[in-house]
Amino acid sequence: MTKYDEQFKSSVVAQYLNGDGGYRSIANKHGLEFAMVRRWILAFRAHGADGLKKKFSHYSAEFKLSVLEHMWDNELSYGQTTALFNIRNPGAVSIWERDYRRAGLDALAARPRGRPKSMSAAPSQPEQKPEDNKRSREELLAELDQLRMENAYLKKLQALVQARQSQPQPKKRK
Repeated sequence: MTKYDEQFKSSVVAQYLNGDGGYRSIANKHGLEFAMVRRWILAFRAHGADGLKKKFSHYSAEFKLSVLEHMWDNELSYGQTTALFNIRNPGAVSIWERDYRRAGLDALAARPRGRPKSMSAAPSQPEQKPEDNKRSREELLAELDQLRMENAYLKKLQALVQARQSQPQPKKRK
């Protein structure tokens, strides 16, 4: 649910357009930020009553780039640009500009959010080793050395873990 419904926004805009006060006085009267009142009025002037409705939109990278180019060509502010293109999030254009300057058009493309919907691909098949009787003596000796080193390492690790567990633990103070 939205914090302010369309009817409330319309009444605030109507008060401003009737000359009942400026941005700040109307905002203070209703306990709002004056920038929000100004944003509602800009959206109403640009798009009428549709500018005050709740809107959920996902924009393509091409649309974002065209918005940025229009803003740069006409030297518009972020607020003017969001009102002109009926973009509800006032900070969106500044984020788009930052991302575009940092990484180009690829940064404007939508990215999937949240966790992946399925598990990743199955791990690849283990490497197929040739049969032992077809391998050379040097290959077999190298593998034997490798296995002996792994075995010694694991034995040493297990001994260290057991030594640490057998040491008395200091009591914690409360």
